[in-house]
Amino acid sequence: MTAEIARLHAALEALQSDTEKAKITRRLPADSGLTAIGVRMKDVFDTAKAWTDLDLEHIPELLASPLYEVRMVGVSVLDFKARRPSLSDAGRRRLYETYLHHHDLITVWDLVDRAAPRVVGGYLLDKSRQPLFDLARSPRAIERRTAITAAFWLIRQGDLDDPLALAELLLADPSGLVTKPVGTALREVGKIDRPRLVTFVREHRDRMQRPTFRLATSLLAN
Repeated sequence: MTAEIARLHAALEALQSDTEKAKITRRLPADSGLTAIGVRMKDVFDTAKAWTDLDLEHIPELLASPLYEVRMVGVSVLDFKARRPSLSDAGRRRLYETYLHHHDLITVWDLVDRAAPRVVGGYLLDKSRQPLFDLARSPRAIERRTAITAAFWLIRQGDLDDPLALAELLLADPSGLVTKPVGTALREVGKIDRPRLVTFVREHRDRMQRPTFRLATSLLAN
């Protein structure tokens, strides 16, 4: 462990709570291979924000940690770096590549959700979306989640074509890691273009998983 990362570990350990550790341990997937320190998410995010200037060369070390909160700091640092308006396209590419090249270490759904929109979706906003379609066809559900979660950023910018195409591709996905974010993506599309969502649901309702349908249509009754 480098001295820099040892200091970060110490900062997290100082925030440890046995009560929080029990909460996090209960919700971590049994097959994640991760253990919890026991730090509230707000404190984890505040720690990551304070370490936003951490050199990218340290991120793989954070993502390889067996500690959940340390990995969360890793993806959160990527996200905070991606929020900087002065970041160059080359800088955004480095964040994007760091995320994708270490996706095998991003193994829990909220690690994806913390960084995929701005780090992956933000980089691809003005580029080919083929990488998202490649991820959507991955045999790994967590990578398929990255594909649709990254599309949230495209939707936020009013770009609906590729998010809807990704949603259609993933409509029958058997994994709960995917069905819920697909529904969330469709709901967000509906906030921007309600008629388009209605048309999409009418055309594809028979293929939609129940959680997807519930989320996608949650605003249509209002």
